Amino acid sequence: MSKIIFDSGISLDGFFAGDNRSPSNPMGGVSPKIHRWMFKQKAFWKHINMEGGEEYGADSKLIDEVFARTGAYIMGKRMFEEGEVVWKEDLYKTDVYVLTHEQRKPWVQQGTTTYYFINDGIQHALEKAKQSANGKDIRIQGGANTIQQFLNAGLVDEFFIHIAPVFLGSGIRLFDGIQKDKYDIQIAEVISSDLVTHLKYRLTKK
Repeated sequence: MSKIIFDSGISLDGFFAGDNRSPSNPMGGVSPKIHRWMFKQKAFWKHINMEGGEEYGADSKLIDEVFARTGAYIMGKRMFEEGEVVWKEDLYKTDVYVLTHEQRKPWVQQGTTTYYFINDGIQHALEKAKQSANGKDIRIQGGANTIQQFLNAGLVDEFFIHIAPVFLGSGIRLFDGIQKDKYDIQIAEVISSDLVTHLKYRLTKK
């Protein structure tokens, strides 16, 4: 049965992205700080159809695992717009559901990635994603607002956060506006690494 998950990097002071996000300034320019650990891993570059990385270690295995378990993705319009101009063809290798008010036909790519544009909210996107996932998990890819919507709807089963040892001081926080009594939360795993701390949580809706 599909689980609803997210897997996100944040700064030590809780920021998911920086200020002034745009297609010309993805993530507000903070990816090199938050995702330094990930950029070092060969697995990350493999999964975005590019060459790169310095090592294939325990961090790479975590990256491989989350891609392997994911059968469909859901993301917000802002994340899609930032990525559309730079992402390689067939990046996700499955169906991606984009939450947007824009009326747009599906974007079918060479390979197995198709982007569908959903105009009527997270529940409809989730229904479609479950059909695409074929029993694998559904990853709420981002941005922070989209993750917050799913959390506040009581729909998330599990998440990984990767805490980078940096302070950003401002930007977009991952957990702003969360309804604090929605879940019982269990720490499932803690994994330390040279550049990041990986924390896995399981959630049960109250």
